[in-house]
Amino acid sequence: MTKRDIVATSRGAVPVRGESDVLVVGGGPAGISAAVSAARNGASVTLVERYPYLGGLASGGMVLVLDDMHNDTEISVRGLAMEAIERMHKTGLAVYPPDADRDPKIRQSAEMWRKWARWGVFDFHTRSLPHPIIFAAAFDPDGFKQVSLDMVAEAGITLRLHSWFCETLVEDGAATGVVVESKEGRHALLGRVVIDATGDLDVAASAGADHDKGAFILTTVSRMGGVDTDEAERFQFEKPERFDEVDKEAKKIIGGSWNFWWLKTPLPGIVWLNCPHMTGLDGLAVDDLVKAEIEGRRRIQTLLDYVRANMPGFENAYIVDFAPQTGVRQTRLLKGEYVVQKSDVMKRVHFTDSVCRGRDYYTPYRALVPKEVDQLLVAGRHYSATPQAQKSSREIPPCMAMGEATGVAAAQALNAGVTVRNADVAAIQKQLRAQGADPGDVPAVNALLKEAV
Repeated sequence: MTKRDIVATSRGAVPVRGESDVLVVGGGPAGISAAVSAARNGASVTLVERYPYLGGLASGGMVLVLDDMHNDTEISVRGLAMEAIERMHKTGLAVYPPDADRDPKIRQSAEMWRKWARWGVFDFHTRSLPHPIIFAAAFDPDGFKQVSLDMVAEAGITLRLHSWFCETLVEDGAATGVVVESKEGRHALLGRVVIDATGDLDVAASAGADHDKGAFILTTVSRMGGVDTDEAERFQFEKPERFDEVDKEAKKIIGGSWNFWWLKTPLPGIVWLNCPHMTGLDGLAVDDLVKAEIEGRRRIQTLLDYVRANMPGFENAYIVDFAPQTGVRQTRLLKGEYVVQKSDVMKRVHFTDSVCRGRDYYTPYRALVPKEVDQLLVAGRHYSATPQAQKSSREIPPCMAMGEATGVAAAQALNAGVTVRNADVAAIQKQLRAQGADPGDVPAVNALLKEAV
């Protein structure tokens, strides 16, 4: 790369602060995986994040269960996602069911349901109750932050926190870097390959990539402390009729939640509230984001007053914190070389160019590649999918798998002297398997043997 001191932008010339082979924008789960994967494959990497921590919605958004990574017969997301889980597990900051408790003979028993249900490690896609216990991990948000920092540092990545993305630099149809804003003003960061891991498609949209716009529920996630979870679980399982009455009223106050509005975390007495679910709000509109923060806090405070008075185990509960990031699930979605359809996800369509998997669905490399802009890849919940398909394929572990795949793709394309659009997918798949990931190149036993065009 030719070193430049100044580049032209839409708002005038700005100084160049750094150059690298791969520039990853967004330090959430997908961005961390992209950066680490590219660096471990020999590329120089810069990772840019607007917040003072890494982890995105996993840590800052406090989405504290890593799921959608088990397809009933096997763990389908491995690689860097599993590495992060195991690192947290070793420090007591991640909990998951052991193999014995996931044995098909007992995983749907009343005993296993009572033991694991409030950890959220069950297959909520099944209609039968109790839901079967599967591989998923409940974790601590600060544990995810520390593990992310450790993995990034060990890989020799240049980390730039406190840096807000402003604009994508494009020359001759190819992304060449981005402009960021910080306390030091505006400056440019250049990369031979740019990976958009912003979650909202900020980089690709700025570069002119075609995209769709979707919307889903927003959530101000929080945690409560001082909860006697053993007593709360006894109430649920031993006095089910009274529990149902209290639980129904709690959900009415929340105004929208999953079936289990509270789950246990690795920290004793601390529970996770992935609610309330607020509809009709735009995750890209400042006014709507402000409304979500105010209304979400109001509902949870009302909930706290109610459960302290009515739910055993919550008598001494208090609010520990609200997530510093609003729980945004869907905004801009790339329209890439291939747009994943809802039927692809629901029917488990297999793609020959699959480079990552989710629970029982596959993501083709083409869904990570914009049509209009070269040297740009996308990884995360803003990948190329219809809004309906994305709602069923946006969980954190599959997004980490996308990031890991784009990191390998970027490094291999640079080594081969080709554009990322023309990267050798078979070589990407081979390298992903070599580093412990599962690219989904081989269909699972229970997958439909239908190939997408």
